[in-house]
Amino acid sequence: MKFIINTFFILFIVPFLSCRNAETKTVAWAPPNGKEFSDYWYQGKAELTNYDLEQARYGEVHKGNAVLIYVTEDFWTAKQVKLEDYSKGKAGAAPVLKLNFTKNFTTGIYPYTMMKSVFTPIDLKNFPHSLKITSTVLEWCGQVFTQINHRKDGFNIRVFSYFEKEADTDYVLKKDFLEDEIWSRIRIAPELLPVGKINIIPGTMTSRLRHKKLAVETALATIQLNADTMTYTVNYSNDDRILAIQFNKDFPHEILSWAETYKDGFGESASILITKAVRKKSTMLDYWNKHAVADSVYRKELGLN
Repeated sequence: MKFIINTFFILFIVPFLSCRNAETKTVAWAPPNGKEFSDYWYQGKAELTNYDLEQARYGEVHKGNAVLIYVTEDFWTAKQVKLEDYSKGKAGAAPVLKLNFTKNFTTGIYPYTMMKSVFTPIDLKNFPHSLKITSTVLEWCGQVFTQINHRKDGFNIRVFSYFEKEADTDYVLKKDFLEDEIWSRIRIAPELLPVGKINIIPGTMTSRLRHKKLAVETALATIQLNADTMTYTVNYSNDDRILAIQFNKDFPHEILSWAETYKDGFGESASILITKAVRKKSTMLDYWNKHAVADSVYRKELGLN
């Protein structure tokens, strides 16, 4: 953690500049190391990591926290829900690495609660795209729910919004790389992250905060080796937005930090701001069994108030 804090400029600013000129290459598919992967991800626990968050909103940066919750489960591909009835075996199910990603921060008097769930198959050869994404934003003005489903004809996008200009929409996008799946693909096989000029569907959380309709965009994606860490950067071509995620080079490729740079605010007060998060504490825990009042001690251990 000391290394992360003391080298802020290197982690958050240098990647934005140096990654643009990084060498790009195509890597052949290879499955995760069987025993190493299984010993870590199939031990009957989830990986919980708490991050100190600084979130751009309304032209200012607000402090909060983000939590990444990773857990493996069997996903029923046809119905696109967690498989719970095993009476007929696992037919039609795909093992996925599920990511529950939460953000909590306060703007003035009122809080924001954001959460997205991303279901990414571990077998990236047969399932090159995530199968489902749900994203919810709750704040005192109203709430918005977005769902992306992988269908034969593309990604089915459904948005249910309190806001008039967004309202309720249902449309289809071509199946392309999803920004929301980057965090999971890093954990499964970072060498398979697309590099060079790519088509990409922006993240549901940031798109919601910026009131932008999801669409396929173009970007330059690069990956940079920094000693024992790596930084994956997505530089959007027509949006002046940059996302950089730093993670450990070695398995299990823990996410150390990330930073988003884009214009935030309204009218003349809008300016380029950086949303960033830095890892604080992490643990492996079967959290679904820790719901008693006495189990609140685990929140303290994770650094959650």
